[in-house]
This record gives sequence, structure tokens and C-alpha cells, in this order.
Amino acid sequence: MPHLGNIVGSILSADIVARYHRLKGDHVVFVSGSDEHGTPIEVEAVRLGIPPKKLTDQYHERVADLFKKWEISFDNYTRTENPVHKEFVQNHLLKIQKNGYIFTQETELPYCPKCNRFLPDRFVEGICPHCNYEGARGDQCEECGRLLEPTKLIQPRCTICRSPPVMKKTTHWYLDLPSLTEKLYEYIKNNEQLPDNARNFSLNFLKEGLKPRAVTRNNKWGIPAPFPGSEDKTIYVWVEAVLGYVSATIEYFQKKGQKEGWREYWFDTDAKTLYFIGKDNIPFHTIILPALLLAAQEGHNLPWNVDSTEFLQFEGQKFSKSRRIGVWIDEALQLFPADYWRYVLLSIRPETKDTNFTWRIFVEKVNSDLNDTLGNFIHRTLSFINQYFDSSVPKPNKLDEYDKRILRLAKKRTEKIAQNIEEFKLQAALRAAMGLSRLGNKYLNKKEPWNTIKTNPQASANAFYVAMQIVKVLAIILEPFTPLTVEKLWGLLNLLGNVHEQKWGEATTPIQSGHKINKAEPLFHKILVTEKELQTLLEETRSKAV
Repeated sequence: MPHLGNIVGSILSADIVARYHRLKGDHVVFVSGSDEHGTPIEVEAVRLGIPPKKLTDQYHERVADLFKKWEISFDNYTRTENPVHKEFVQNHLLKIQKNGYIFTQETELPYCPKCNRFLPDRFVEGICPHCNYEGARGDQCEECGRLLEPTKLIQPRCTICRSPPVMKKTTHWYLDLPSLTEKLYEYIKNNEQLPDNARNFSLNFLKEGLKPRAVTRNNKWGIPAPFPGSEDKTIYVWVEAVLGYVSATIEYFQKKGQKEGWREYWFDTDAKTLYFIGKDNIPFHTIILPALLLAAQEGHNLPWNVDSTEFLQFEGQKFSKSRRIGVWIDEALQLFPADYWRYVLLSIRPETKDTNFTWRIFVEKVNSDLNDTLGNFIHRTLSFINQYFDSSVPKPNKLDEYDKRILRLAKKRTEKIAQNIEEFKLQAALRAAMGLSRLGNKYLNKKEPWNTIKTNPQASANAFYVAMQIVKVLAIILEPFTPLTVEKLWGLLNLLGNVHEQKWGEATTPIQSGHKINKAEPLFHKILVTEKELQTLLEETRSKAV
């Protein structure tokens, strides 16, 4: 089950950008899926004593349903057990083999005599040879992020029975990464879109020298290897999982009855593929995936941007389910609405350094930002128009320079927010959007239309006409961030159509005077419990789930 740190760096960030580009009128296909193969699932299934397929069926349905509740706007959220994915992966790897980039080699790998199995990836753990982290896994060290081979671990042990393994010979199929080094270097060096952390990590990775990467594994759970003589092997999960971006696009267009539609996104040079990940997944998206696409020699679009966040911590510690540290996405929604979580997580998104989630930050941002700033500005604007203008947007007359400057600023802020999103500075974009509601509150406080309504009704009319234009701007520019809230707001504004189907440029198109709005309702509610009480609520939620 994903936790808050998992969702903010990948799924939620991708959703913001996908929603924005739809509003801009761009053609968007937003895909992802459940990684169902490989050793993590198999290890868990062995421990539970159930078939891996049964376990993944349960997880996939639960996670897919939760993403819907988080308002993640996938065009296709699929799974790697999907037949379209399996067929594509097998055919793609056979093409790579035909092009000479896959070879066989006999090697010695850890084998557990007690469990009677080879120990690939998560079946073996030990000490990392690079940073000496004691819990390194056979495929990657989560402490330093280095890709590993099981044979390189110091003091290895079987994760099932904890016994030390012996070395045993076996034959595997390998991707010839060294022969692709020059092409990968040119791709990374010339791709100006890559953020510094992804670029620097990848260039250092290449500088150290690429080594052939095993394509096959000895485990039983996974996509059967398609190579002649590999009948007892499966495909390494990170090889097939990254190819899932392509197969998910193929599946999406097949469902639409447009069998060749996927090619526009993967071969048209005007198309751009964007990826949103945590920094621990950088090498799989800047090295492995590009290598697999290059080796097919068919002209696939390589990743245009790999937006990689740093880590989110919980109260100063790493998320850990075993130690009950953190909040998981199912628990989160049992405590508060999705938009509360979306807003808070994006406001502390770890874009350039690790950031820290605390209950105090959560409460402050919901109460101060959402309720007291954004909600207050919108509610007093709408309720005042309900009360004094018979719910009709007032007619302006001779706007003064301050009025006009506020409207210009609203348009300028809208353009700046768009620029921030396009540069993947999502935290700055959200901050600018919230700044617009602060500007609205400041404007109303200075104009004091509740006072001038008796002495100068036209001045009040002008003020609330201007305020209504800001409210409309907020309804559209906040759609990527708080989609449920703006859906409700769009209804209060009584505007035609669906807010999710509007265009970004429509944000600054004025609401005409005389337009009737509906009765104002609060969009947010304050959290009136302490941080300690919130943690207790979380523990109670977990206890009920168990």
C-alpha cells in the first residue's frame, strides 16, 4: 500500500501536470499501473502462504480504487499482469535480442539449500558494498540508491529463512548496457529538461562504467522469458515494469478502438513523455528505460523529462509500516478529505531537498491556508453578493486604478502559475495560487465594501465585481490541485459545463455582470484537534483496519 511519500513524488505530481495540460488544450494520455511481478510480491506471498496472483489481485483492486478516491485522473491505470503488457514486453525483448543487445552468460548466484531456491533481488539481503547499509537488498540499496547484484552483498542471507546462501551456477540473459553507453551519454547530456538531481546521478552512473544487466531471473512469478532455452526463467521486474509505460498506452488506445493511436505518443517527435518518480528510481528511468528503447532501434521517444523528487519524511523519520511510522493513503482518507491531503502534500513537496510532514504543518495549512485564506475570501465574496446584490454579479462602473491593477495582477499570476507548472515547480505554483486568494482578501480589506454599501453602493459593486473575477480565476487554476473543491465551487458559481473540461485561458475571461450565482456554502472546515489527538485518531484507524 502506498504511503504519503510514495504518492506525492509520483502519482500526485503527475496528476497535477496531466490536469494542467488538459486545461491548456494539449492531448494527454496519463498512464501508470500496479507493478505486480518480481520478488517483493513473491516474498510476501511465500510468507503468507498464498499464490502471488491472489495477492496482486487484492492489492491492485484496492490501490486502483484508492487512486480514484484521491481524484487521480488516470486515462489508464493498468497492471503488469495484463495480457497486452506481457505480449508487448516479450516481443520487445525479442527485437532487442535480434539487434544483438541481449546475450547469455553462465554465472554463479546465491542459492538457499534450505528453501531450495535461487535468491534473486528481494529474496536476499545483506550489507551494501558501497555505503555499508546493513539492510541492502539484492537489487538496490535503499540507503544510497545504488543498483546492486545479489553477489555483491556482504554477509548475504535468505530473507525467508535467514540462512546464509551458497553459490550455484545458472545461465541468464543480459542486456548489453556497455554497448549503449555512448548513446545514453548523449541523451542525458543533451536533455536540458532533466532536473539536476537526475542528470548528475545519471552522468556519475555512466562515469563509473555500465555493466551488463540481467534481463532474466530464476523466480517463478513474473512474465515468462521469451528467449529459446529460457523456459524456467522470468523477466526481471524492472526491465518489464518500465516498458509498462508503452504497453499501458497501447492498451488505452486498444480500448478506444484506435489500435495504432499509441504510436503518436511514442514515435511522433512533437510528442513528449514525462515521468514523475522518487529519486531512488532515477536509474531505471534515465538508464534502463532509454537503453531498452534505444536497443529496439525503432525510434521511440526517449524520456523528455524525469521529474524526480527527494524524500518526504514523517515527523522527522522514514516511513515504515513495520514500525508504524507514517500515514498510508487508505488511512489518510479515513481521517480527512482528499483535497486536504492533496493541498498539504503539494505545499511541502520535496522538490530540491527532503521535506518533513508533521501533524502541526497539516493542521496549520488546512486551517490557515485552506479555511482562513482561500475559503474565507471565496465565502465572503459569494455571501455578500447573495445578501446585497440578490445573488447577481454586480455591474461595474468606472473602475479605479487599484481595481484595474488587481485584475492585471490576477492575469499575471495566472500566467506565472502556468509557467511554474510547466517547469515542474508545483510547490511554487500552488503558493502563487494561494497568494492570489491572499491578494483578494487584502483587496477587500482595503476597499471595505461592507461599509461603502450604504454610502457608496457603486464602490461596493465595483469591489465585488473585481473579487468575483478572482474567484473565477481560482476555480480554474486550482483544478489541478484541489479538484473536488473547485467542482463544488463551480456549482456555487452556477457556471455552465464541467470545471474539469474548461480551458486555462478561460480563467481570466470575466464573469458577466447580472450572472446569477447560488447560495454560498463553506468549502472547508477547521481541524479542531491537537497533533497528539490526530496521532491517536490514526492509531485507532489502524486498529479498526486490523
